[in-house]
Amino acid sequence: MIALTMVFSCKNNFEDVKKIGVSENAPIGVAENMNLKYTDSGRVTANLRSPKMLDFSNRDFPFSEFPNTVEMDLFDENNQKSTITADYAIVYDKTGLIDMQGNVVLISSDKDTLFAEQLYYDQNREWLFTNKPVTFKRKTDVLNGKGFDSDVKFSKAQVLEIDGSVTVNE
Repeated sequence: MIALTMVFSCKNNFEDVKKIGVSENAPIGVAENMNLKYTDSGRVTANLRSPKMLDFSNRDFPFSEFPNTVEMDLFDENNQKSTITADYAIVYDKTGLIDMQGNVVLISSDKDTLFAEQLYYDQNREWLFTNKPVTFKRKTDVLNGKGFDSDVKFSKAQVLEIDGSVTVNE
């Protein structure tokens, strides 16, 4: 009976030792000057750069947090590059969703520009979207809306609930 108690005691102590100095809310790791490349079948689909990353992969729903600005290049299948900058971002590992927040600016390969306070990038579908107010500048058009939805090539770009000026060719 005493030996059995000692085994449990050692196991419990080991679990306590593993937790020493690690708050449940603290990241498991911190990295500086991050340069992450996301690939699909050997093709680079995105390149995320940030001065700091906090690793919360020890959570039930793991994520990485980028608290000090982020810059991300998105590449379509023709290797055309669009660039997104934001004040802050979170990458959710299980869903492949990247949530960018604060002064989000997206410049497409055709120089179309989107301004938003929040923008999501779905890595699995290579899709961009938000339900927050946006301003989208395309050539001579300036559209304001209450959301945005697009593929990375901007061939299916939609500003939702539009308010702005649009040039119409007759």
